[in-house]
Amino acid sequence: SSLSRLKLLPFDQLKIDVSFVRELVSSAENAAIVKAILDLSEALNVEVIAEGVETIEQREALLKLGCRKFQGYLTGRPVPVAELKKQFASLI
Repeated sequence: SSLSRLKLLPFDQLKIDVSFVRELVSSAENAAIVKAILDLSEALNVEVIAEGVETIEQREALLKLGCRKFQGYLTGRPVPVAELKKQFASLI
């Protein structure tokens, strides 16, 4: 997305796209971009979530760069609503 839109749109979160996370560990360029996103979000006082986190190595690299929120197969795979209801029913 164009950075000029950041001034125009009301938002309170930024997402780090999976395309940067996928090769974060093996690409210094991706790591630099992720760090820049994290620095920008801190300056704008918005939360950041990294999407597509699938490995412990990706999570550790994100933590080292300062990212504290993740989504992806490492934290849980998608499940049908019926299955999700069953899982939570046992907690109630």
